[in-house]
Amino acid sequence: MSVERRGVIRKVSGPVVVAEGIPDIKLGEVVDVGKERLIGEVVRISEGYFTVQVYESTSGIKPGEPVYATGKLLVAELGPGLMSTIFDGVQRPLEEILKRAGSFIKRGIKVNALPRDKKWYFKPVVSKGKKVEGGDIIGSVKETPLIEHKVMVPPGVRGEVVKIEEGEFTIEEPVAIIKSDSEEIEVKMYHEWPVRVPRPFKKRLPLIVPLITGQRVLDTFFPIAKGGAACIPGGFGTGKTVTLHKVSMYSDADIVVYIGCGERGNEMCELLTEFPRLIDHRTKRPLIEKSIMIANTSNMPVSAREASIYMGVTMAEYYRDQGYDVALIADSTSRWAEALREISGRLGEMPVERGFPAYLPDRIAEFYERAGRVECLGRPKRTGSLTIMGAVSPPGGDFNEPVTIHTLRFVGAMWALSTDLAYRRHFPAVDWLKSFSQYAEIVEEWWSKEVSEDFARYRRRALNLLTVASEIEAIASIVGEGALPDDQRLILLTAEIIKEGFLLQTAMEGVDVRCPPLKQYLLLKMMMDFYDKAYMLIKRRVPIDEIAEMPVVFEMMRVKEDERDLEAVKELYKRVMEALSNIAKKYNIPQEALSRGV
Repeated sequence: MSVERRGVIRKVSGPVVVAEGIPDIKLGEVVDVGKERLIGEVVRISEGYFTVQVYESTSGIKPGEPVYATGKLLVAELGPGLMSTIFDGVQRPLEEILKRAGSFIKRGIKVNALPRDKKWYFKPVVSKGKKVEGGDIIGSVKETPLIEHKVMVPPGVRGEVVKIEEGEFTIEEPVAIIKSDSEEIEVKMYHEWPVRVPRPFKKRLPLIVPLITGQRVLDTFFPIAKGGAACIPGGFGTGKTVTLHKVSMYSDADIVVYIGCGERGNEMCELLTEFPRLIDHRTKRPLIEKSIMIANTSNMPVSAREASIYMGVTMAEYYRDQGYDVALIADSTSRWAEALREISGRLGEMPVERGFPAYLPDRIAEFYERAGRVECLGRPKRTGSLTIMGAVSPPGGDFNEPVTIHTLRFVGAMWALSTDLAYRRHFPAVDWLKSFSQYAEIVEEWWSKEVSEDFARYRRRALNLLTVASEIEAIASIVGEGALPDDQRLILLTAEIIKEGFLLQTAMEGVDVRCPPLKQYLLLKMMMDFYDKAYMLIKRRVPIDEIAEMPVVFEMMRVKEDERDLEAVKELYKRVMEALSNIAKKYNIPQEALSRGV
């Protein structure tokens, strides 16, 4: 019989508790704090004392109350039952808490992350006598209609299968027995993993396939590769949350893990209400069947906010190891960094920039570097990816504050949101002058193969045109647009068509909510070919006003919303080219002059 390891509280400072009396306590060990046994984690050990970060409200806790050691690290339970579930920051299922305790989470409540009474039908894919090792898939469970859950041998376990059965089991019942040397190890459908330790894999693979989000400004101009990392900084009201909602809803990821970290409760409530009603565009099934939600709102304990990021990324890695493409969305990492700052302050650590702890860059790096496209452990051979996208909420929209600056060191794409664009009701409010993507050239080969060989050329020219247009706009604001030469006015006109007809995209409903790659290419090709041919007309002394007043110019800004989708774009392209040809005939310009390009 094991002896209970018990200490006593000596000091309480918000979520930080100092205790003594457990000499063999370990750093990172989970402890139960106080008479109500609140969940906590040891974050510092000094001579005679240890410091605990408590993941629940410590109101009413006082010195002299007991602390109980559990001998475990902070772990995530990984197995069937994660999908379609809403957890808090320490992986307690909120629906189960609602059944037991009502609408408000009571302190000290203990709930298993995965249901222990539910039976799953396990179908083995290996037979008795087979040699297996960590990461090998030994069977599968139909977790939801969208997700086939692959049951894997836990990392570190190897041996010969001496027993494996097909049938219905709870996650506590062994589905296989593996003999390792003289020891027999029971393999269940779930296992535990420390959330602060990245899960192992065979090797990293190059990031060559884009994550198609359905948002034109992201996919075409500032793409993210599967396995990449991106941040989306922006001031209050610029649309960070809405943009990330749309990415989670319409991306081509197999699985979405959404972490609401310190965000407003009404935003999370809207997301949790909306998600179950949404339909996955590929399978026509409810989107919630391939999603995991972590709801850790701003009114929940601040220390649990810090843990929620690690909990979410561990669950995402688990499905990556099964061979899925996983998209993890953290909204927002700034609130997570604020939790680090508050706890660091209560621990008495030396602050640096704006009060943040000196290890802030290390923690940000730890998080984003868990993204990647990998060859998974075990057999059969398979590839999985984890793409991380994090919102950053810089105070006052100041991109020079520490969280934004350090985040940019570790991500491959930045989708910078502009307050000016948001005030003009231009959404997504992604600033095409400040944003960047290091993946753009890497994924060009995919676009060339899957969509069109000349996609990259159109993309570069469109971005260049938008940059030149911004410089011309600065001049026009002083001298007036009418004073500009016609070729510069054409650049402004084409930039306006691209902004209205391509970059601006509805977030609510209709055919334009999600734009497939081919439609993105056709829209951009139409607008840039319009510019090329119109430029040749301008060179032949055709007035810009005659080109700008063509009805097709307005149609180019609206065709994205046409219910006929691709057919409407192709039909309009022909009419645009015909309209320009008619102007050429009017001015006796040879048709071959229009096809020379710029």
